Amino acid sequence: MPQKHFPWSLVFCLAGAAGLAAGQWFIFAYAPVEQIMGPIQKIFYIHLPLSWWALVSFFVVFICSAVYLVKRRESLDLAARAAAEIGVVFTTLCLITGIIWGRRSWGVWWTWDPRLSTALVMWFVYVAYLVMGTLDASPQKKALVRAVLGIVAFLDVPLVFLSARMWRSVHPAVFASREGGLEPEMKLTVFVCVGAMGLFWLGLFLLRKTQLTQESRIEKLLFRAGEKENQDAGHVS
Repeated sequence: MPQKHFPWSLVFCLAGAAGLAAGQWFIFAYAPVEQIMGPIQKIFYIHLPLSWWALVSFFVVFICSAVYLVKRRESLDLAARAAAEIGVVFTTLCLITGIIWGRRSWGVWWTWDPRLSTALVMWFVYVAYLVMGTLDASPQKKALVRAVLGIVAFLDVPLVFLSARMWRSVHPAVFASREGGLEPEMKLTVFVCVGAMGLFWLGLFLLRKTQLTQESRIEKLLFRAGEKENQDAGHVS
């Protein structure tokens, strides 16, 4: 009988979803309304956790890719792929929420600010990473290509994080000062939302890695079947 595993992914997803639901009370009832931007500022409490956990996702891709080149374990490639997919989704949502926030704050939907520009480049790079999975090659070769790209792509991640501090940027550098520019109630709300998003991220990561493991087994069977069919066709001819 196949071994049954405890559904930790479901536990973390539900815990994260419950935390995010509770976070709505902190966002709309506990945290004060920002005086200049008004209620639209509250999108910040979703935008920031998405941004942070997107960067964590790509850091996981980098670590798993580097270790894969040494160990050549398939589980590391699958973990990197799962993290990359979640990172791209979170970055997409981060860009969308940032655009909404920027329209109210800056008066334009988009500006080629260092933070926005580096984040957009990061999004394109990791989309390219995911496209590597569609290559017509063996699973081992695709995993090797992804590992190399996963390491190279990470070069843009520190630039995204530090861009608001390194260059003149209209994007605010949250927590750049000791006070962080936030009221205590706002800080607590940020930490609640970041923690809840982290639990949700972990659940998604475990769930997607399990799915990719099953997909990998099917892909290997199909690849071997295709090779055998080509060999049989060669013998017949």
